[in-house]
Parts: sequence; C-alpha cells; structure tokens
Amino acid sequence: MDIAGLFEDSFGRIHESVHDVVDDASDAELLFRPDAEANSIAWLVWHLTRVQDDHVAAAATTEQVWISEGFVERFDLPFDRLAHGYGQSSREVGEVRVGAVLLAAYHDAVYARTAAFVGSLTDGDLDRIVDERFDPPVSLGVRLVSVISDDLQHVGQAAYVLGLARRR
Repeated sequence: MDIAGLFEDSFGRIHESVHDVVDDASDAELLFRPDAEANSIAWLVWHLTRVQDDHVAAAATTEQVWISEGFVERFDLPFDRLAHGYGQSSREVGEVRVGAVLLAAYHDAVYARTAAFVGSLTDGDLDRIVDERFDPPVSLGVRLVSVISDDLQHVGQAAYVLGLARRR
C-alpha cells in the first residue's frame, strides 16, 4: 500500500463509522446529551466534519466544502461562518440541531473532497509545511494524522452517545 492508499483507507474508515452512527439515528438520538455539559451526536459529527473540511481545504489550498457547496446556509447555525466547534460552550453545542440527512450529506461531500486530495499524495508531499503558526511548523503528514486521530475519537464518542441514548 502506498501513502495515498493509507490515507484513503483511514478517511474511508471514518466515513463508514460516521454512517454507522448517523444513518439509523432518530432526531432525538442525534440531539441527546448525557448531561447538560456533554456533546450531542449532531455536534460531534458536525464538528469532526468541520475540522476535516477546514484542515484539508487549507492543506489543499481549496475553499471549504462548507462554503463552496452552501452547507453553511443549509445548516443555518448562529456561529461565525468559519466556526468548526473548537472551544465552543455547552450552549453553543446545543445549538447544533440538525438531522441525519443533512449531517450525512455534509460529511459525504467533505469525504469526497478529502479522498480526492489524499488519493493524489506521494511520500514527498508529506513533509510540505501547511501551518507555520506552530513551533515546529506543521507538515502535511502531521496535519492529516492529527485530523484522522481527532475524527476517530469524535466518531467513537458519537457511537458511545448513541448507545447511551438507546439505553435510556
């Protein structure tokens, strides 16, 4: 397997896991929060998709799917257009109130853009610096692994919350 195949497989697993959680979830399950400070499935999937969209678009030097495909208007959230959930309050988490169809559509569009980008990568691409705000600067390889790690954690959390919602 080459590096493109490795990243395609990794993001493909995230994509499948998102669908495993979202596809059969009711609106009530998507909005369920185990307590007032916990994240809902809707927020977790929106957030992991927003982070992937933001970070991959920056690395690929393309516009975010959120903007280019009109998801920012379709979600109609009361946040800054480029918000992706990092540092949001519990109140803001509760404002992500969207259904499975819209969550899945946005994730599918981001996954398609991500798969196209990572499918073209070669080993030499991974050392390219994509973010100089940190010391040391962040390479493409480090950024992609970070997104994969974050996404897998959040989709796992979403699956756990779904289990809690169904047991209550």
